[in-house]
Amino acid sequence: MPEMNYDHIVVRYGELSTKGKNRKDFTRQLTSNIRKRLKDHEKLTYNTLHDGLFIKLNGEDYETIREKLKDVFGYSYFSGAIRVEKDIDKVKEVSLDLARKHNIRTFKIATKRHDKSFPLRSDDINRALAGNILHNTDLTVDVHDPDLMIYVSVDKDFIYVMDEKIKGAGGYPTGINGMAMVMMSGGIDSPVAAYLTMKRGLRIECIHFASQPYTSKQALDKVLTLAEKLSVSQEEINVHIIPFTDLQLAIYKTVDEPYCITIMRRMMYRIADRICKERKIRVITNGESIGQVASQTPESISVIGKVADTLILRPLCMMDKLEIIDIAKRIDTYETSILPYEDCCTIFDPKNPVTKPREDKCLYFESLFDYEKLVDECVANDNIVNVSYRKADEEDESIF
Repeated sequence: MPEMNYDHIVVRYGELSTKGKNRKDFTRQLTSNIRKRLKDHEKLTYNTLHDGLFIKLNGEDYETIREKLKDVFGYSYFSGAIRVEKDIDKVKEVSLDLARKHNIRTFKIATKRHDKSFPLRSDDINRALAGNILHNTDLTVDVHDPDLMIYVSVDKDFIYVMDEKIKGAGGYPTGINGMAMVMMSGGIDSPVAAYLTMKRGLRIECIHFASQPYTSKQALDKVLTLAEKLSVSQEEINVHIIPFTDLQLAIYKTVDEPYCITIMRRMMYRIADRICKERKIRVITNGESIGQVASQTPESISVIGKVADTLILRPLCMMDKLEIIDIAKRIDTYETSILPYEDCCTIFDPKNPVTKPREDKCLYFESLFDYEKLVDECVANDNIVNVSYRKADEEDESIF
């Protein structure tokens, strides 16, 4: 793509337009999230209108900002733009200049008149700009499959001319729907669940159950690296590292082997539920997908989840593994997730886990040992590590 002299970025809201009376809250959260993502670019100035957010570059590098904006949830698309006075002759000049900079044969003009008081209708603007380009170049119009689309947005105070629309990450602004606790194992599924949780407007914290020395430091480092990657969407993430060894050993000493995974998962939910209540977090999410493993059959999910009062959401519940892997690759967590460092679930994986557990049997096995004391110890020894892609970047720079 040729180098363009953009002076603005136009961000359009998309799904936010359905929010009615809450629209201001959503746009405020989105603007705040974008400001945080772009806070290293101190010259930027922001103007929020009903239809979108207008960012003035003031000499900042568009390409760098372009890549960062792709990480922010809550808008439909954005465009590099050239701001023009509301004068059709000036718009003609800018659109002609854009057309000449591209190595193309065909083009199309598409105008959106957000300001209905502007005297020219959208079709009139399209004809005027296309006519000027046709008169001054060898290009032709193709309304079905043009080499170049030139977008014109007539807004309240100015007209913006653009030659690309970059699709946003979609969803809602992270944080607008409160907080969620993500059960983060370090595998492929849970980081994808975390990503989709943030996409629906929930700011996340993560909880990881560590069974050292049976699990390695590399397994924990893998989880923290995944959290760093995910933090791009909300700047930083708290990771709760739970020392799970004593509780897990008690389970495998007391419980019949087929029920060990079921009881272990129930304990994890009890611990996550307790921490959520302490931190006023309303939602637990995880990477469970129906039928993928023994603890994720409908019967297992039902029996395991009954121990928690906190709402449990399962973003991957109806996805197959290939769909999940595709997302993991797209969000750059897949290669980290497949590193060969096992978590506590795989280290103590029983040979024949029950796939249709009964709640009465779970309660019987749990009555055989003092799990409440062990749960209390796990909660009391919660080690919270704050991770951020910014910290990771600073550490990388310090090496040099």
